[in-house]
Amino acid sequence: MSDTSLPAPAPPDTLGEPVPMVQVDGVSKFFGELVAVSDVTFDIGPGVTALLGPNGAGKSTLLRLFTGQAGPSKGTVRVFGRDPRGDRLVPRLMGVAPQQEALFENMTALRFVELAARLHGVSGPAEAARAAIDQVELDTADTRTISTYSKGMRQRVKLAQAIVHDPWILVLDEPLTGLDPRQRRSMIDLLKRFGAGGRCVVVSSHVLEEVERIGSRVLVIAKGRLAAEGDFHEIRELMDDRPHEITVRSTRARSLAARLMDTGLITSARLDGDLLQIETTNVGEFSRAVAPAAIAVDASIDELMPADDDLESVFRYLVEGR
Repeated sequence: MSDTSLPAPAPPDTLGEPVPMVQVDGVSKFFGELVAVSDVTFDIGPGVTALLGPNGAGKSTLLRLFTGQAGPSKGTVRVFGRDPRGDRLVPRLMGVAPQQEALFENMTALRFVELAARLHGVSGPAEAARAAIDQVELDTADTRTISTYSKGMRQRVKLAQAIVHDPWILVLDEPLTGLDPRQRRSMIDLLKRFGAGGRCVVVSSHVLEEVERIGSRVLVIAKGRLAAEGDFHEIRELMDDRPHEITVRSTRARSLAARLMDTGLITSARLDGDLLQIETTNVGEFSRAVAPAAIAVDASIDELMPADDDLESVFRYLVEGR
């Protein structure tokens, strides 16, 4: 733990008045004409919370606001009730692994993480660095410099320096990028252990499957706004319940469209030659019904594929379509 002359806040469950670990209230962030974050409000407590959104959605900007690297244009951000821009205790409570590469290339991993420990005022920085490197499954005896490391190894070095001072809050921007499947499983397990131990872990990701494996509370960020929040299962149901567009190429597209409309499983159909653009809210039932419908009208199906089965379309729907 940090050796500091300032008293660290008590764990959340021992405070007289519970204070959110991270609190965002009516926050907007402008960069000239660009609105990066727009009127966002939420609290984050112990456990793992994922910021899910497409690239450019405003996730990294929110993380910079949490960590005091930027100030909000409107609204307030608090960490344990403190201003991350003005309170010098906040950095001691927080570990940060940014998406950007910010490593000293000519250092070994052990020396780099030990430097981070010293900057945080950790007593026994060498021992703390070895423990952190062990936790991320790197070799403390490795004498190679970071410049020789792969992307996955660099990600683990960044995590090691973020946890070396045993922070209450971990803020990780796209931490699973570049990791192989085994490394991903290991890092996800480590993040879950931190969350289960009463720490606050905030992870940004644009990959739905990563968030599912973390099993976290999810904040969906799209176009700088909070589009949805809940546990993963609630978000998955919300995404699956949206209208889906499916493209069907058929020899008798008009007859097939009429037959499918009769089933009640599609809400609209647009015809363009032998191409049929269909919208449905029940992909499973539609998939089971389309072949019998084609047989009934003596139509062949040459192609059937989703037209909007990607996260960008999901986030568009969550922001604009509800």
